[in-house]
Amino acid sequence: MASSLSSSLLLPIGPASAKSLCANRQGVCCAKPRGLAPMCSNLEQGRNRPDDNSDLMKRRDVMGLVFVASTLFVDSYGAKGAGLPPEEKPRLCDASCEKELENVPMVTTESGLQYKDIVVGSGPSPPVGFQVAANYVAMVPSGQIFDSSLDKGLPYLFRVGSGQVIKGLDEGILSMKVGGKRRLYIPGSLAFPKGLASAPGRPRVAPSAPVVFDVRLEYIPGLETEEE
Repeated sequence: MASSLSSSLLLPIGPASAKSLCANRQGVCCAKPRGLAPMCSNLEQGRNRPDDNSDLMKRRDVMGLVFVASTLFVDSYGAKGAGLPPEEKPRLCDASCEKELENVPMVTTESGLQYKDIVVGSGPSPPVGFQVAANYVAMVPSGQIFDSSLDKGLPYLFRVGSGQVIKGLDEGILSMKVGGKRRLYIPGSLAFPKGLASAPGRPRVAPSAPVVFDVRLEYIPGLETEEE
């Protein structure tokens, strides 16, 4: 049983199969099925003759391997780039400042605004309606920055107390002195009623969500001119 099974995988099945194959020194093999003309093929020539379809498949295989390899390289490069830490943005309060803030007492106003003075200034405080120049770094409570004047390289100019900025920033700056630096913990009611959409490198601020501002009052242009 074992021998007949193995031979059936090597030769065509049928009583005339043993006589249907022939070979000679030239490598010509002919098959003569019953009632049909003999079919011959030159095995030696077929061994040396290039197969167009085979070559085409080989070329396609090579091109496919090159494409896959280049894709893997690009993906690997992109993955390394994605794994890089986010670029560190400039801040008004560095790591040592953050440590000092832990021991600074918190001041809470009637509106719910809270603040800590990082540096108490020595200059005048701005009257309502006066223009002020201030640098700021705006953050969500987790510490992610969503806006900063430091990125622009110039202090922000606005008229304090006139509604040109959010209520918490207006109130926080009015009691500051020139040269002072303060951290404002602004509740949602004094922040952004409509929120702020996210952007590349900037987190989303939900409507009426609390925010944190580090502010440095640089100067008061109009007041300094009058004093001189």
